[in-house]
Amino acid sequence: MLKETFIALLKNYTDNHVLINKLWHEVEKNYSHKTRQYHTLTHLDNVLTQLVDVKHDIQNWESILFSLFYHDIIYNPLKSDNEAKSAAMAEIRMRETSVPNATIELCKEQILATKSHITSTAGDTNFFTDADLSILGNSWAAYSLYCKHIRKEYSIYPDFVYKPGRKKVLAHFLMMERLFKTDYFYAKFEIQARQNIQRELALLS
Repeated sequence: MLKETFIALLKNYTDNHVLINKLWHEVEKNYSHKTRQYHTLTHLDNVLTQLVDVKHDIQNWESILFSLFYHDIIYNPLKSDNEAKSAAMAEIRMRETSVPNATIELCKEQILATKSHITSTAGDTNFFTDADLSILGNSWAAYSLYCKHIRKEYSIYPDFVYKPGRKKVLAHFLMMERLFKTDYFYAKFEIQARQNIQRELALLS
């Protein structure tokens, strides 16, 4: 589904099949890197599934799709500028395929928003960041697997470094008035997400 969606998206802007295949292989290679455990093609597929359910509420679907494929294209657990670098790469690739400036700017805004997940004035951005966080509101079994994958991505850090950092991230989420900005995702995931986070915090203590 991911590959077909990506190719169909780019065909709206270019008929250069060599370029389209090259860009897909780049996406596939980056998200399949051996160091990745959670930020993988499976994550993209899960986010896409969530977004399809609200497609009728999204104003610029193509911008959302570009954001989906590029929001974690650069991911290094040791760095804090992954979102900025991912947005920059997205812009380069979108310009290669003659995507309009307005769509590029929306995509960059959505990718950068995944750093803080705060409420945006743009509805599409809120739908995108909510879908990106949807794993938080899944069943405890799915959430536990997510936690294990995140820990593996940060395996370079010993527990005495990882645990305080992870607890800080989780506490930040719990301090938010709403984890999910849109009414749809709030109703679907908010209660379970808070329960999952609190349970993980207890296990980290």
